[in-house]
Amino acid sequence: MKTVQAGAARIPALGFGTWKLKGREATDMVARALAEGWRHVDTARMYGNETEVGAGLRAASVPRADVFLTTKIWPDDHAPAALRAAAEDSLRRLGVDHVDLMLLHWPSKTAPLEETIPALTRLVADGLAAHVGVSNFPRWQLREAAALAEVPLATNQVEFHPFFDQSAMLSQLAELDMALTAYIPLARGKAATDATLARIGEAHGASAAAVALAWILSKGAIAIPKTASPARLAQNAAALDLALTPAEIAQIDALATGPRLVSDPSRPELTPDWD
Repeated sequence: MKTVQAGAARIPALGFGTWKLKGREATDMVARALAEGWRHVDTARMYGNETEVGAGLRAASVPRADVFLTTKIWPDDHAPAALRAAAEDSLRRLGVDHVDLMLLHWPSKTAPLEETIPALTRLVADGLAAHVGVSNFPRWQLREAAALAEVPLATNQVEFHPFFDQSAMLSQLAELDMALTAYIPLARGKAATDATLARIGEAHGASAAAVALAWILSKGAIAIPKTASPARLAQNAAALDLALTPAEIAQIDALATGPRLVSDPSRPELTPDWD
């Protein structure tokens, strides 16, 4: 598995996303992904599936030390005492003594970063998380978080796919020695039916989805596609061996003309503008 250097962390470049996977399906798909060689699993407290993800980790019979495990803390729990309690609860649900990466899921409107970031980094000092980072942080708030952190922040997990330009965010993260982790990297299925991606895929004997993922990896980013289809696991994993030409990358770059797809409907004020 290729890895990306993210602060002090080395993170497998392709991770298995679990958003919307529930119950037995979540357990079975995590176990299958690990059995097929995936070594990075991403979940969150808000997903409501940490218990099932943990069961999948154990069902796969892959050593815990070989799996990079990420979860996230919802902004309602960003006050220091609540953050610690949420982190401990996530570990209980997952059935592990630590996670490899703990993220703040969105910025909080109520808990100041001056309190939240030190509480987050204490999770590393206390052994609850090997690394920490953020998700859905705009660039200005990312800079503030990085300046407050007592240990290097590893990543900012944000929406990124061929139809949404994140070049400014990529540049900002590079300056901070952090990595971008791309969620919904297949643009909620749009990548699979895009004519440009399909044409490039035909030239490589790969799916359009694999091309989209390979393009993200070519930017030095991490991708965490989610699928409930066992057949698509191998199709997505093919991105690791797909070498796009500079001309093909330029063609895919030109697709980035659309707005972002993700906002938080329950907290629209937290939807970042990335600036």
